Amino acid sequence: MMYSVGEFAKKIGKSVQTLRDWEKKGILIPAYKTKGHHRMYSEDQLNEIFQRQKPSERINIGYGRVSAKHQKEDLERQIALLELYLAKQGKPFKIISDTGSGINYNKSGLKELIKLIGTNQIETIYILHKDRLIRFGYELIEEFCKIHNTRLEIINKDEEQTQEEELVEDILNIIRVFSCKINGRRSHINKKIIEKLSKNE
Repeated sequence: MMYSVGEFAKKIGKSVQTLRDWEKKGILIPAYKTKGHHRMYSEDQLNEIFQRQKPSERINIGYGRVSAKHQKEDLERQIALLELYLAKQGKPFKIISDTGSGINYNKSGLKELIKLIGTNQIETIYILHKDRLIRFGYELIEEFCKIHNTRLEIINKDEEQTQEEELVEDILNIIRVFSCKINGRRSHINKKIIEKLSKNE
């Protein structure tokens, strides 16, 4: 796979100007240039950059999440525990938090987390429970982390992971989403039938 200078810069968390400077200094030469003189970088070069990055340049992330605003105290508790735990690691860290359902993949904190993983800026992600990260699809994020040499550590593995009310709410949200899609499709079909009948009158 090949990457344009903009795509490659985004992947490694650097600016396009940095890549141009690296080329001038002979630090990283593009794999090839197109007929239009556009710089192109290879997958091997991307992996090489990731391997070069020192662990000391990467940070630890503590991620906390609750499903609703009325759980503010629980979120504050999560953050306090994460800060205490991360401080003991003696390495730079950042806390990212979200308020939203575990089946909502569009949360700002989660998107920021994915971006940091993808640009190889995280050494370890700490979460109190597996479902604090995401309700479904945890294994996909776990695999994505492995690709970028990022560890996922669950602090409280033995503690009850899910509040019953929250789990029920997430299940109801799934039902609502599919129900709306089905009803929307039916509505569209009914509209077409009505239009056809009107034309035949």
